[in-house]
Amino acid sequence: MRFGVLGPVLVDGVEVAAPRQRALLAMLALDAGRIVGHDQLIGGLYSSPPAGAANALQSQVSRLRRTVPGLVIEHHPAGYRLVAAPAEVDVLLCLELLGAGRGAEALRLWRGPALADVDAPFVDEARRRLTEVFIKCALSGGTQNDLRGLVSEHPLREDVRAALMRSLYRDGRQTEALEVFAEGRALLAEELGVDPSPDLAAAHLEVLRAEAPHRGVPAQLTSFVGRDEDLRRVAKWLQDNRLVTLIGPGGTGKTRLAVEVAHREPGEVAFVDLTATADVARALLDGVGAREAGLLSAGPASDPVSVEERLRAALTAREVVLVVDNCEHVIDEAARVLGGVLSACPDVRVLATSREPLGITGETLSPVTALDDEAAVQLFRDRAQAVKPGFTADQDVIAEVCRRLDGIALAIELAAARVRSLPIGEITARLDDRFRLLSRGSRTAAPRHRTLHAVVEWSWDLLTDAERDLAARFTVFSGGADLAAVTDITGSDVDTLTSLADKSLVEVADDRYRMLDTIRAFCAGHAPDLRERHARWFLTLAQETEPHLRAHEQVRWIERLAADHHNLVAAVAWATGNSVELALELVAALATYYWFRGLRTEAAQQADAVLHACGETPPAGREQEYALCLLLAWPVAAGDQTARIRQADSLLGLMREPPRYPIMTMMWGMALGAPEAESQMWHRRNRLLGTDPWSAALALVGDGLVARMQGDVVRGQDFLRAGAVAFEQVGDRWGAALALNQLGELVLSQGDAAGALACVERARGLLAELGSTEDTAEVVTGQAQARLAAGDLDGARADFDLALGLARRAGALVVQAGAHLGLAELARLTGEYVAARAHCDQAWELTPGGWYGPDEMRCHIAMERGRIARDAGDLDEARACLDDALRRALRQRNRVTENAVRAELAALAGP
Repeated sequence: MRFGVLGPVLVDGVEVAAPRQRALLAMLALDAGRIVGHDQLIGGLYSSPPAGAANALQSQVSRLRRTVPGLVIEHHPAGYRLVAAPAEVDVLLCLELLGAGRGAEALRLWRGPALADVDAPFVDEARRRLTEVFIKCALSGGTQNDLRGLVSEHPLREDVRAALMRSLYRDGRQTEALEVFAEGRALLAEELGVDPSPDLAAAHLEVLRAEAPHRGVPAQLTSFVGRDEDLRRVAKWLQDNRLVTLIGPGGTGKTRLAVEVAHREPGEVAFVDLTATADVARALLDGVGAREAGLLSAGPASDPVSVEERLRAALTAREVVLVVDNCEHVIDEAARVLGGVLSACPDVRVLATSREPLGITGETLSPVTALDDEAAVQLFRDRAQAVKPGFTADQDVIAEVCRRLDGIALAIELAAARVRSLPIGEITARLDDRFRLLSRGSRTAAPRHRTLHAVVEWSWDLLTDAERDLAARFTVFSGGADLAAVTDITGSDVDTLTSLADKSLVEVADDRYRMLDTIRAFCAGHAPDLRERHARWFLTLAQETEPHLRAHEQVRWIERLAADHHNLVAAVAWATGNSVELALELVAALATYYWFRGLRTEAAQQADAVLHACGETPPAGREQEYALCLLLAWPVAAGDQTARIRQADSLLGLMREPPRYPIMTMMWGMALGAPEAESQMWHRRNRLLGTDPWSAALALVGDGLVARMQGDVVRGQDFLRAGAVAFEQVGDRWGAALALNQLGELVLSQGDAAGALACVERARGLLAELGSTEDTAEVVTGQAQARLAAGDLDGARADFDLALGLARRAGALVVQAGAHLGLAELARLTGEYVAARAHCDQAWELTPGGWYGPDEMRCHIAMERGRIARDAGDLDEARACLDDALRRALRQRNRVTENAVRAELAALAGP
């Protein structure tokens, strides 16, 4: 559990409603892990302790335990102790971070005034102590705004005022820093009759002495947005290292970040832009003002060696920061000249910007990457409001524009500038042709920064022929690729790929290479068509991976395919329009992956598109893959779905051995429903089951489901329990979770809520390893049903709401319907019949006509509607709903549901 007192009091993000319990929890959390005495707790809770205060305290502790399930409060002879690690209590974690010098992280734990919602005798003293902690956080890692706020609240705190002065002075705002000092000195004299402390006086002296020039650092006309953390990090690195290079693609904001760092440097700074020169040494000599110092006598002006010697002579005795911007087009020369300066001039530090590293020993690299969503949206709003005062737009729309522009600062600024003449909806719609849309920039900017095309073209022109060829070929990938995929599909070599990474044309993260969409859009115009090669490579990967998805290494291989999900989607899409045989093979090979990840709707849509491309007849030799596509696509297929299932069944009837992909047998069983014992379908199912351990586990689960539907509870439990064990032995978490979830439902039907809860909790743990949101949502619904049966209405409601949120995120309509159905039952039990009917209506609307088992879901909805009508006193409506439920149960051949409906009807009829 996680406890919060730095703001409103929270437990795992949830407030405690009762004021006195909240105060009690706060006192225990402040001293978590230590015994808090009875007298201290009583005195902290009550201004005038009641008679029997010890019993009252014990009662409050008991209520708190009930209010917060899982809360562990130990009783000792001397008092009570909250069992929690320091990292689980925000104030204790805050103190640990402060002790480790991580003030910025500590400050982020504060959510507002400490103990904001607590009103008890202990709170004033506690808040005073916590205020001191907050001040230490702000002094250690706070922003200028944090310090201003503290000065307003504590005008006589000289340490806070000194920190604000130093922050303003580092920001180049010397006059404001002096004003802060003057105001403090006057207050100290007026309120306390004293002079400033030595610390405040020392800060004043530092500001007065801040006269070092910032030569050539350009003034900025717009606000600095979104890189405060980068700013702090680079400034610190520049204090600790003599060469820091900001690297990243064009337009990400390297120059602007370097300028902001330069403005905050307290000493001498020289800013040198290398964009328009090939003579690095002379540009640096001009930038540091050496000619103004009369150093031209060291040799002939035309002699490069003499220019470099004059440069080093000018800097030997100076403590200066050289900000050298745009090194990429003269990278070798810049590295050589700057390397010589750093070697000869011990007090010189260099902050460089480049699209690739300088490659000098001791260089510290600071990648300048895309802005995160929050910063990108803030930047867009700021620049849009500058050109169109009063501009407003939906946050999600702006975020979508920024994401599609890869979070590239320049691209976002160019897009924001267009809001003066285009609605943001039009801007969004035109982003597919982003280079044309973003073709107007500031007339005062360097030519390569006036349009998005110019930014990328600058990088392209600096590449070698081999690098350009690979950059163009790389555009075949969607969402990036690993080293093997890149080298195999593009036919390039590792050295060229790493060179592209060094030049910021591709990014590297987690051993994968990725190209920003903006760069991809430019490079794609130079690319050969490698899409078939790409699709066949990923088909081989999918085929080789599929057996591993049903084994102990399942999670690792699912993650492997998940990393390439966008490539797999692109491969299927291309093959669907160009090679139906390849498309069929891809969809079939990926079926297991899609199902185990809970991406069934996406798989169904892909399969349906492939079937439309194929027509009514499978290509020769691809009958099995075609049948699997029929089974996958059935839930979303338009037209005669029954005919499709009959066609799949017919194709499966021609098979004399188990399918290549065992998941096909499972899907066939789901599509056709439970077979009658000893029927032709029963024998065909057994014939299509393989002899491998996974198929044997599947057979056990299938037998358990059939037994359950036939009303044989004991055999159903035995088969499902054995199936779960068999799947776990194989290593398939998904299969084991399927069996456990079904077992939980069966156990719950026998009134064993605790046993059901144990089953579904185990299933949920297995699915968490797979990251299958849809299946997790379904299991959480089962967990809610178990809590409801156990009488835990609050826990059930929380789980139903969680399941509904997860199902919405996954786009799982039937699971959403199940959650609404559960909420309907909960509302009925609490007498909220209008809400119960509304939840049933929502469940009915969300149950798609074609998904696996929709009639079974609608059967349960109809039965719940009948129960609601019965409890509300409308017996005619109840009977009509239950009759509808019975008809659906009979069609499903589900005797358990049928018996449940008949029992409801019998009860309705009376004795």
